[in-house]
Parts: sequence; structure tokens; C-alpha cells
Amino acid sequence: MNFIYANRRFLAFLHDVAVAAIAFWLALYLRVSGDFSTLSLHDSAIASVLFTVTCGFVFWAYGLYRSIWAFASLRDLTEILRAASLAVALFLVIAFVTMRLAGVPRTVPFIAWFVMLAGLCGSRMAFRLMRERRLSALWEKSGAGRVNVLLVGAGDEADIFMRALNANPQAPYHVVGIVGENAKRVGRSIHGVDVIGTVDELPALVARLRERMKTPSRLILTRAVTRFNNAQVMQMLEQAGELGLSLSRLPSLTELRSDVTATVHDQPLALEDLLGRPETKLNRSEIRTLVRGRRVLVTGAGGTIGSELARQIAALEPSHLTLVEFSEYNLYKIDMEMREAHPYQSLKSLIGDVRDGARVAQIFAAERPDLVFHAAAIKHVPIAEENARDTVLTNVIGTRIVADCCAAARITAMVLISTDKAVHPSSVMGATKRLAEMYCQALDLASDHTRFITVRFGNVLGSTGSVVPRFQEQLAKGGPITVTHPDITRYFMTVREAVELVLQASALGARPGDERGKVLVLDMGAPVKIADLARQIIRLAGLRPDEDIKITYTGLRPGEKLHEELFAEAEELIPSAADGVQLAKATTVDLADLRRDIDAYGARLRDGLEEGATIAALQRLVPEFERPQDSVQKRA
Repeated sequence: MNFIYANRRFLAFLHDVAVAAIAFWLALYLRVSGDFSTLSLHDSAIASVLFTVTCGFVFWAYGLYRSIWAFASLRDLTEILRAASLAVALFLVIAFVTMRLAGVPRTVPFIAWFVMLAGLCGSRMAFRLMRERRLSALWEKSGAGRVNVLLVGAGDEADIFMRALNANPQAPYHVVGIVGENAKRVGRSIHGVDVIGTVDELPALVARLRERMKTPSRLILTRAVTRFNNAQVMQMLEQAGELGLSLSRLPSLTELRSDVTATVHDQPLALEDLLGRPETKLNRSEIRTLVRGRRVLVTGAGGTIGSELARQIAALEPSHLTLVEFSEYNLYKIDMEMREAHPYQSLKSLIGDVRDGARVAQIFAAERPDLVFHAAAIKHVPIAEENARDTVLTNVIGTRIVADCCAAARITAMVLISTDKAVHPSSVMGATKRLAEMYCQALDLASDHTRFITVRFGNVLGSTGSVVPRFQEQLAKGGPITVTHPDITRYFMTVREAVELVLQASALGARPGDERGKVLVLDMGAPVKIADLARQIIRLAGLRPDEDIKITYTGLRPGEKLHEELFAEAEELIPSAADGVQLAKATTVDLADLRRDIDAYGARLRDGLEEGATIAALQRLVPEFERPQDSVQKRA
């Protein structure tokens, strides 16, 4: 198989030469009705060799083998018609001069022309039909675009995109060249457009096209960005900016296949395309089984994670969905969105504060949930540092209230959304999340009916108040973009991917097994330097970092770490049965002792405990909580 792949162009040439030879003898057979005794076999053999050699020479010289059979179209059949006609005409001239066509009927070359065309075109179309299993692959309308584009990737996606352009006279683009990811298809063509080089030669290729008056204005990635090497995408983004090209990508292959006659547009390259992490394989049937037909409640439903949970859960057909949110405006937005997107979904949107035990108990009694996703939290590190008391009340006491209601109602499972900042916490926000993890872990070990599942992951790209929207706001104002430290890194994940993995982890944690008391940690890939993220955002806007837009460094904020972690050293890492999810066996505490401590802490907080005393009490409950200023004082 490797031999065939490596020599496919030469094998295609041998196929065509064989077709030419067979066509000549079949033409002789048809001409004499199978009676070869009327012919001079010696003259016929000489004419056959001359015809075959002439056809082979013309076919190779004409460039028929630059086209890829898998993408053969009407344009390629036209080229075969021209090459076959030229070969027969040249044969007639050569044969008449050398042998006066002695012993060969004059109609044979014309019959051979018809037979050869059938063989050459038929084999290519049969190959295309076997590959695609549809008749529409055999014809395409030609079309012209207005904007010159250069495609990256000479595969199925490029073929579908170009056929969509050819089929639509109003198509907005004209493909002037194709850049291969490697050298395998360089020198060949798709629908008459040459694969002119590889991505490593991009500047030289663009310069060559400019010399030919075919200057491209866009560079379009035909494959999913995650299928490219991340460093290669970054290189192309930088080179595109230097060459004055915009870099974009095609819609997904499924969108392209849905209607190749529709107007096809590329899409701007988004920041999440540059994370360089391959898509995780999800067990969607297991996720659907977890949610379908059940009553589901989501707290913090108006936030970034909560609203995405609501969207994805509604698509899994729960019997009833309850959205609980403290912000009226955020609740209004997600409620309107859900009613428009899922008009037949049984839905209830309730204003509620998870710190209000009576209100939470009232909601549980009325809504009777089977599954609870607890996303309500104060999550911004600097805000939490300045408002420690309210952060503890929300992230710890609120979680305790929701979890106790889940246990009392004997629901199937509660899912706590946690954060990588809970590992070796250096901030109030991280310490409160770690204490919430500890309580849910202890409940999970003690409960014989309800599962308490803790899911831990890092930053969500583009979430409200996060670094990316801030960078975009600064960019819109003309800069500068502010970064706290040149070396600071964070784990990033798109909100869609994060929630998909939360649901996958929930399905894993809810089934029988030894996951009780463990934290489920999402695979976040490699951490990203925030300074590099800032440069990528600038490049995506078509500007140059440090030239058009400056990057300035402001210093770490209170409670902020230089690098986040997903696991602590004391946590035993265990592989799970689901892709993208790992188990962390963390140290657990006695549930009765923890309840007593949290009850006493909550009572002091409600009595108006001061900020300093709040933080000191939190440090006693979470021994690993150490703020940067405290560690500096200890070292001093």
C-alpha cells in the first residue's frame, strides 16, 4: 500500500498508457468485426506501439498527472479530451510520414479516440464515485470570484470548498493557488489550481503570485485548526501579518458538505483556534443517559459556565430544567435565550441566593431536581481579596447549603464546579473553593444515595471579567495591553469544551465505581503564557505587537500566582475511563468535624466578622492556603 501511495503518479501514467494500447486493439477489433485475418498483424503491431508511445508522451507532457484522481471533475475531463485529441492527431501525422498507415484502416485512430476517452474518463469518474458514492461529483459549473485567496491544505476540505465556489456564479472568492502542508502533493492540482509549494515557503510563494498579477488578499486554512501544528499556525499568523494577508479558516467539513451549492464564506481565525489542543472524544451516549428525562437544576445559571451548562443540558432533553441566578439581568438573558432556542422545554427561571438557606430549601421542595450543577460562585481573584467575607459566604456557606439540600432530597448527583486556584491556594477565592471541595468530598464518602462530584479546571477563554475580554477592550482603545508579569501562565479552555467535559466527568462520576471522594480534573493541555496570548490577540486584529500596540507589565495582583496547578503534590493522580478527565485522590477530612467548623465559621460571618479575621479563620480551615505576602514575611 505504501508503494502504491509513493508511486501513484507513475502508476496513473501506466494505467493511461495501458488504456491507450487496449483502445487501439479494441478499435481494430470493432473495425474488422473480430476478423483479424483481414489485417497485417505486423503492421498493426507497429501502429499499436507507435500509437501507445505517442499517447504516453502527450499525456505526460500535457500534465495530466498533476491532477488528483480523488478530486477529478469536469475541468479534468476537458483536459483529458484535449490531450487525447492531440495524441491522436500527432499519431496520424507520425504514422502517415513513417508508414503511410499501411495495413491499418483509416477509421481505426478515430474509433480508438472514442474508446480511449471512455477508458480514461470512465476510470477517473469511477474512482471518484467509489470514493464519494454520489453522482453530483461528475459535473461542476464554473464560477469566478472577486477576492484572490490562497488555500492552505490540499485535502478533501479544499476540494469541497473549490467545488462550492465553482458551483456558485456569485461566489466571492477566486483561488489563485494551494499551499500544501508538506511536499507530497506539490506540483499537482485540484480543479485546475496548482499546489504551488509548502507552508514553509509562504513568503516566496506570495511574492511569486504577485509577480504573476495574482496577489492574494487572504490566506484560508482548509483543515480544522487543531489538525495543524500549533507552532505552524502561529508562524502562518505572523507571516500573514507581515505579508499583508488576513488569516481565516473554513467552516467545519460537515457544514461544507451540507450544501456545496450555497455561498461559502470563510470565518475569521478565533483565539480559541490557537490553543493547539486536539478535540476530546466524548461519550455522548453516556452524557445523554445522565441527563435525558431527568429534572435538572443549575445554580449560577446566568454566568459563563452556568449559561453554557443550561444550553448543553437543554439539548440533552431533560424532563425539566430549573435555572437559579441571583442577578436579575443575567437570569433574564439566559431565560429569553432558552425559551427561543428550546420553546418546548419545561423551564423555570428563579431568582435565588445560594447563601439564603430558606430560599434554597424552598426551591428544592418546589422543583424536585434529580441532578444539580452548582456553578454559583464569586470567581474574580482581586474582587474576592477585597471582599473576603462575602466570598466565603457564597463559595463555602452557599455550597454547604446547596449540598445539604441535595443530601436531604436524596437526589442522584450534585456537581460542584471548582477551579485550579484551589490547588495550593494563594488567594481567598482559591481557598474558598478548596474548602468547598473538601466538604463535597467528605459528603460523597459519607452518602449512600447521592453522589457529590467535584470537577476542577482552569480559566475559561472569554468568560466575563477574564483576561481576554479585557485585552480586547484595551485593543479597541488603541492600547496598551496590560499584562501582570512577563512569565505568568494560565490553563485555558473554551467554555463549550469546558462544559462538555464537565458533563462527561459528571457521567463518569455518577456511575458505580471507586470515584467517590475524588476530584475529577479536566485535561487543560499545556499552560499558555499570558504575554503570548496578548500578542496573538494583537496579530488576530491585523496589527503588530510592540509596534502598533504596546504591551506593558503591571506586576502581580494580590492573591495572584505566577503559575497555576491542576494537582497538588499530595494528590494521587489516577487515570479515568473517560478521555480528557483524570481523577485526583485528595486528602479528605471527617464530615462531622468539618460540618461543626463550617457551622461555627458561618455563624461568625453572619455576625459581621471582619475581613482580617475572616481570612485568618479561612487559613486555619485550609492549612495549605498561603498568600504571597504571608510567604514573604515568613522568609524574612
